[in-house]
Amino acid sequence: MIRIVRKADGVFVDSTGKVAGRGAYLHDKYSCWSRGMKGALANALKTELSDDDRVRLEEFMKSLPAEQAEPSG
Repeated sequence: MIRIVRKADGVFVDSTGKVAGRGAYLHDKYSCWSRGMKGALANALKTELSDDDRVRLEEFMKSLPAEQAEPSG
């Protein structure tokens, strides 16, 4: 799980998990972040994501692995 934190100066990925501020967690999967960016993350953080917040989070999101299909068998 990756923590995202809302601070006075914006919304950031909290790699330490210890930054002061209102936090929310997302799985380390691209699809989870994609869904979260559609509104659930802003709701959990009780804020509106600014354009700068979105750019910052989307840059991090690009580094996440895409989910692979479950092996059938």
